[in-house]
Amino acid sequence: MEKPASHSYYDSLTIPLPIEEVFAFFADAGNLDRITPPELHFRILTPQPIDIHRGTLIDYRLRLFGISFDWRTEITQWEPPHRFVDEQLRGPYRRWVHSHRFHEADGQTTVEDEVRYQLPLRHLGELAEPMVRAQLQRIFSYRKKMICSILSPQ
Repeated sequence: MEKPASHSYYDSLTIPLPIEEVFAFFADAGNLDRITPPELHFRILTPQPIDIHRGTLIDYRLRLFGISFDWRTEITQWEPPHRFVDEQLRGPYRRWVHSHRFHEADGQTTVEDEVRYQLPLRHLGELAEPMVRAQLQRIFSYRKKMICSILSPQ
């Protein structure tokens, strides 16, 4: 049987703040709503505040390509303040693994996002991959803009 195609998306952002401060922002699940484009109608369903650690489950609801769905992720790695990984347990992708890495140098923190994903519906899903990639680029572009406006000192 043919294996589903795997894809990856990478982005990074450097913020002029110490790693502990930047990691703390990402460790607060409530900030996800602040950095997600409004047209996705993103909403965290898990009661907040959420104590994030390895094994934490977080439920969301959002709309993607006009379709509303529930999404559940699990924090599978938690290494403050340097790294954490969330993996989709239920949602629109066949597989979704989002690694967040944090590196500090010269009083600045670089945040690296790497998403490895597989699309559903095999060949039909693969036809949509350019549209999915464009959507990811748009989401991460918005996210970077919002993170900078929230965290960058004025």
